[in-house]
Amino acid sequence: MAEPLLTDVFGAGATQNATTVTIAKADLAAVGLTASASNTAESLLVAILLKAETYLNDTNQANNIDQSVSLSTATTPSFTNRNNAVYIRDAITVEIDKPAGTLTIDPDNY
Repeated sequence: MAEPLLTDVFGAGATQNATTVTIAKADLAAVGLTASASNTAESLLVAILLKAETYLNDTNQANNIDQSVSLSTATTPSFTNRNNAVYIRDAITVEIDKPAGTLTIDPDNY
C-alpha cells in the first residue's frame, strides 16, 4: 500500500504547500468540533488528533506497511485532582514506528 494521504488523515479540505498546512474546520466537525473564529488551540489540537485517529488506527496500520503512525483513544477515562477540583482525564495514545536506528524522533522519518 502507500503512505496515507493528507486528505485521508485530516479531511477532504486539507491542503499543503511548501510553507503551510491547511486543515478545514468543517472536516473536524465529524469529531465534535464546533467551528468558530475563537476555537482554542487545545480544542483544535484535540479535534485534529481525533480526526487523524479515524484513519491512523491500529487496524489500518496492520493492513498498510507504509503507515508509521497509529492513534488510539482510551475507552475508559481516569480521574485526576487539580486545584481541589476533580477532572476527567481522557487519553489519546500516539505510537510512531520507524526502522531501528537513531533514537531521536525526527518528523522526516515518518
